[in-house]
Amino acid sequence: MKYYIIAGEASGDLHGSNLMKALLKQDVNAEFRFWGGDLMQAVGGTLVTHYKDRSFMGFAEVIFNLKKILGLISFCKKDIEEYQPDVIIFIDNSGFNLRIAKWAKEKKFKTHYYISPQVWASRANRVKKIKRDIDAMYVILPFEKSFYKDLNYDVHFVGHPLIDAISDRTQVDEHQFRKAHELGQKPIIALLPGSRKQEISKMLGVMLSVVNDFKEYQFVIAGAPNQDFSFYKSFMKNENVAFVSNKTYDLLSVSHAALVTSGTATLETALFKVPQVVCYKANAISYQIAKRIITLKYISLVNLIMDREVVTELIQSELNYKRLKKELQLILSDDKRIQLFIDYYDLEKKLGGKGASDKAAKLIFESCK
Repeated sequence: MKYYIIAGEASGDLHGSNLMKALLKQDVNAEFRFWGGDLMQAVGGTLVTHYKDRSFMGFAEVIFNLKKILGLISFCKKDIEEYQPDVIIFIDNSGFNLRIAKWAKEKKFKTHYYISPQVWASRANRVKKIKRDIDAMYVILPFEKSFYKDLNYDVHFVGHPLIDAISDRTQVDEHQFRKAHELGQKPIIALLPGSRKQEISKMLGVMLSVVNDFKEYQFVIAGAPNQDFSFYKSFMKNENVAFVSNKTYDLLSVSHAALVTSGTATLETALFKVPQVVCYKANAISYQIAKRIITLKYISLVNLIMDREVVTELIQSELNYKRLKKELQLILSDDKRIQLFIDYYDLEKKLGGKGASDKAAKLIFESCK
């Protein structure tokens, strides 16, 4: 069968690549055309456009880039019509994907969604449009199935694909990793400032402000695969700060603690059992708009899944030198670390075990063949 897959951001590329591998197990004749990144391209098929060319963060940034986004939507529709896929698979990236889904459903294409839009965070009324435009939904968070059920939409809970991505990886040799990146023997504090330039610019400076207060630790920036070292270099003005590009999982596997920008990375850090402080600072306009729309008690996936505060969230003005120093000191203390480890194990149990990509692929293939 012919599969047209639309993913955005680095996490969408990761989950898209694993779904493609799983689809190939079900369908040896699978053909792929996709919007994604390097990981999906490595599986095979045709990459239409890379996610780094359409990465916009926040309401204000979307407005400022509206002309480009509308052009991409128009191009995507034309490309789908020319390709005539047996099924379109949307991965997260709701602002873009739901617009394509409406058009695709009207054109009688089969529409499947892997990794639900976060409609549970705001504007739950969008579920009516999702029910209208999406033939099948595959969710990865345990509370999403009941959320949709309450709104009379039956979805498939397949578990979280990060469990597979992390458990199936080759174990890193810490000595070799440290040697390769000249990290020395100090315990490592990982800095995960995000993948987009806008968020890195807002997060990284604050994260680095505490470096001189923790000289017994080595701070290491996790560089995103779509950003060059030259961009990060302007922030690195302390000899106790190192940089590792496109090796986030290896870095987390040897880290003692982490400062993490809110997003998928908070869950990844928890699954590696690394104590963390969650950081978030957006464009002021975007933040004020989001504050009026989003109704959640928490912003990190860890706290949302556990439905309580497991990790500290420093949001907007709370993300400052004084608070960050205090919270980092806390997660370096034994009592806090022990509690976090216990909570992290409970979190993993809630996520439903391995096999998310295989489960989703089997359901997609069987419903479309």
